[in-house]
Amino acid sequence: MKRILFLSLALFLGFLLTAAAWYYTKLEPGKPSPISAAVSNKEILTRLNGHATSLLAYAKQNKYNTSTCFMIDMSLGSGKNRFFVYDFQKKAVADAGLVAHGCCNKNWLNGRQYGNEVGCGCTSLGKYKIGYPYTGRFGRAYKLYGLDATNSNAFKRFVVLHSYGAVPNNEVDPLPICQSDGCPMVAAAFLQKLGKIIDQSPQPVLLYIFDKNW
Repeated sequence: MKRILFLSLALFLGFLLTAAAWYYTKLEPGKPSPISAAVSNKEILTRLNGHATSLLAYAKQNKYNTSTCFMIDMSLGSGKNRFFVYDFQKKAVADAGLVAHGCCNKNWLNGRQYGNEVGCGCTSLGKYKIGYPYTGRFGRAYKLYGLDATNSNAFKRFVVLHSYGAVPNNEVDPLPICQSDGCPMVAAAFLQKLGKIIDQSPQPVLLYIFDKNW
């Protein structure tokens, strides 16, 4: 009996180690995130193109960047690339990467939950103006200003765009990635790519976080 228990425990630990090793091979520091095959999915592209129409109109009216915007599709699993760099002119996805969402002050949030209250620890849906960069506890980060009633407290909540070492460079689906306190956290290599777009833009870049049924 003891031998059977020992073998079962050894097999279980071996499975965990194998899974962990596979997951962390996806981190590959310094390797840029590839555009996910998911962007060829017609359903995802339809959602992105649909939101892009209203975002471009908003950008023109309010003097934001009319060449590029960022969109995060929260209906996708966190292990999939769901942070999209969208080219308004080509009506196409230019790049994509992983992004973490808020845990709503739980050890681990199952499913999705959104909030705008100060201290809620949740992701807030809506449009954001990406502001100036600064150096904080996670290195270079970008201030975010909520433009809708659903994310109006983003600046007060210290919700910013930043990188985090535990966010992989490549997709790990069906496994999830880490969760945040409400900030959209990305891999360091992906933030560098986003930063070039933000820093070189003469006008503020829009970030839009949405869910499938929102």
